[in-house]
Amino acid sequence: MTVRNSDRFITAYNRIDQLMKEIIGTQDHLAFFRVIDLAKKKNATIRRYEADLREYGDLRNAIIHHRTSTEYAIAEPHEDVVLKMEEMEVALTKPITVGNMFQTKVTTFQRTDFLSYALKVIKDKKYNQFPVYNGTEFKGLITPVGITMWLASTVDSASFSRKKTTLGEILTHENDRENHQFIEKNASVYEALEIFKAAITRGRRLEALLITEDGKPNTKLIGIVTPMSMMKIK
Repeated sequence: MTVRNSDRFITAYNRIDQLMKEIIGTQDHLAFFRVIDLAKKKNATIRRYEADLREYGDLRNAIIHHRTSTEYAIAEPHEDVVLKMEEMEVALTKPITVGNMFQTKVTTFQRTDFLSYALKVIKDKKYNQFPVYNGTEFKGLITPVGITMWLASTVDSASFSRKKTTLGEILTHENDRENHQFIEKNASVYEALEIFKAAITRGRRLEALLITEDGKPNTKLIGIVTPMSMMKIK
């Protein structure tokens, strides 16, 4: 027996309604649009799909409230509408996290490492973000901007040397910029996208989100998210 699009749509709708109630921690009977209002405050995926959820909430009401029998629906949603509804359900049940997408082995540096070493890594591995530590204590993120600012400050110096300059010295040109933020590995990729956008609205540009297990600076770094890498997020 072929399952009708209206049945698939309503099934996904009901599951999403239940998932949003779990997000806000209630099983009370609430209007779907009220559930959206509450859930979006706690969940970036809901915020991502809010407009679609509201539009499809109206469609669901049209289907249900004008149904005259179990066999008859006033409207059969298009296949792409049903697929979108099911996509939203999957996004909530199996969220794509920054850990899922961007966890990898990260090359880190010590503040006593020389700039010449970092430049060699740039050449060999094409990295352009350098997480710098003092032992296990995170000290900052070096980027090409910071290196350029350091170069500009030493252009007239007779003692300029890539082999003697440490990354700790370069950091002095980075630490007055908001160039990074830490994020826990279970954060949604949509939350990561919001962080980048929020920084821009404050007149800042984040060069990277640094992933750790708990989102705290001095736990092991397990991944890096860059604005460019977020281009793959639909």
